[in-house]
Amino acid sequence: MLYGALEAGGTKMVCAIGDETGKIHEQVSIPTTTPDETMAQIIDYFKDKGIKAIGIACFGPIDLDKKSETYGYITSTPKTAWKNFDIVGCVKKALGIPVGFDTDVNGSLLGEITYGCAKGLTDAIYLTIGTGIGGGVMTNGKLLHGMMHPELGHVIINKRADDKGECVCPYHESCLEGLAAGPSIEKRWGRSAKELVDNEAVWELEADYIGTALVNYCMTLSPQKIILGGGVMHQMQLFPLIRKVFKEKMAGYINTKTLDNLDEYIVPASLNDDQGIMGAIKLAIDAE
Repeated sequence: MLYGALEAGGTKMVCAIGDETGKIHEQVSIPTTTPDETMAQIIDYFKDKGIKAIGIACFGPIDLDKKSETYGYITSTPKTAWKNFDIVGCVKKALGIPVGFDTDVNGSLLGEITYGCAKGLTDAIYLTIGTGIGGGVMTNGKLLHGMMHPELGHVIINKRADDKGECVCPYHESCLEGLAAGPSIEKRWGRSAKELVDNEAVWELEADYIGTALVNYCMTLSPQKIILGGGVMHQMQLFPLIRKVFKEKMAGYINTKTLDNLDEYIVPASLNDDQGIMGAIKLAIDAE
């Protein structure tokens, strides 16, 4: 049985056809321009594929409240052309099939829970660290929505006294995204993360901010595993540094067998950057 998957990003829309095993049969990428232009190409791609349902893992903020008049909408996005756009309604009207819908980061977490390194777990976090920082949460076997959906990138953390950079978030003076996302690294050090691989000071500071945030997530959400993805986390030297900060700042307060092995607790994404599209396949399966 075939399912459609749409990983809707602010720069590109990844469209794929997959099956119930999570196998991706084919995949294309469409630039994110305007709704009229981009959605026409997306609909054209999916319309003759014989899919039973489609899952959309979407950039946000989005409305996930099924009782809301604007359920399925992209809401207050800085991409002005997409503001208040009914992406679920558009796809459902054009294709006439069930549509599963969630955030892009919840989609990535769902991919890892269903097919990847978090398989079999009921409580986990997926954090993507790249141009921005976002996070998906599963608790008690369900993706966390709540009032809207978690915004893990905007937790407030203290800027370190020796950090000569500045928080680049336009909303907060000191949040994780503003201090640790790719644009913050580039502004602070004058070069992109890829050009700073051998600069130990860069990654020591980055690990301090990320590790601090992970302690806060662990204290509040009690995940069984924390998965880190996104472009910045391709710098694999970060993982041991983050685990070290996490252990120091946890200070032995939580003492469980799970935290005895941080190499298996704080881990990289495991699905070759396909976790988002594989999660969208699972959203489609669940919507059927």
